[in-house]
Amino acid sequence: MRRREFMSLIGSAAVAWPLAVRAQEPGRMRRVGVLFAFFDNDPESQVRIAVFQQELESLGWREGSNIQIEYRWASGDPERFRAFAAELVAARPDVLVALASPSAEALARATRMIPIVFAAVSDPVRSGLATSLSAPGGNATGFTNFDTALGAKWVEFLKELSPRLARVALLFNPATAPGRGSAYLQSIEAVARSFGIESIHATVSNVAQIEDAIEALAGRPDSGLIVMPDIFMTNHRDLVTALATRYGVPAIYPFRYFAQGGGLISYGIDLSDIFRRAAGYVDKVLRGATPGSLPVQHPDKFELVINLKTARTLRLDVPRILLARANEVIE
Repeated sequence: MRRREFMSLIGSAAVAWPLAVRAQEPGRMRRVGVLFAFFDNDPESQVRIAVFQQELESLGWREGSNIQIEYRWASGDPERFRAFAAELVAARPDVLVALASPSAEALARATRMIPIVFAAVSDPVRSGLATSLSAPGGNATGFTNFDTALGAKWVEFLKELSPRLARVALLFNPATAPGRGSAYLQSIEAVARSFGIESIHATVSNVAQIEDAIEALAGRPDSGLIVMPDIFMTNHRDLVTALATRYGVPAIYPFRYFAQGGGLISYGIDLSDIFRRAAGYVDKVLRGATPGSLPVQHPDKFELVINLKTARTLRLDVPRILLARANEVIE
């Protein structure tokens, strides 16, 4: 091997070697930094933490014994994402964990050396987190929340609940929605056209506009609402579900907790499963694996939840076949 080639090889490995060696030091307390996109008092975030820590414990990592975990909560605020990402990186943890795309992107901008495991990221390749799904190549890998089929299912389920559906509004904040709201549009619009349903974009950027959008939709007969996966929508989910019910608009939501909080129906990925799997990747990194060698994985568990109480309030008859398909029916 020529000297230049040898030095190039040494240089390319220099970043990975210290991390791998450090990960395998016996008896050392490992440190993990976690950046959440949501509020610290959000019950759903606490559920994710419990699942994450339980899975780590099952893999031999016990909080306060051989691992320390630091959490930061960005609450959907771009400035907090930047500040907390810098703070976590400065602490030099063994691995960083990001929940949602803005968290992952903020951490990736802050470091190209510390391993990052992300969960519920929409498009890691387009956002620059990974070179490819099969071979991420850099310091980040993890699990997506993206499945184009979801958009089609949202339209289909809403049509089953409201057979006379003539139009559907897509509610999202372009500043925080995946792909600025474009991630699921193609599948939604294709299926809507096949049913002869008009699809319209209800973009919002503040709380007042949420009510304006839903009130405007309620004034048009046979309308429905698709609430898109979006940090802004999640952080204001109680308001969104309450307004949809108040104005009598059938709505479908992307995650279980919307239906559990009073929303009519939800269909989406099992977030607890995604975070459990992320803990498995954290374990692999702590034992010496490099993120670039761990493929990015898609979700493989989905949940359909129907709130019968809300359906009765909206005077909707839920088809038996739809009830039979549900993972959970809220009475």
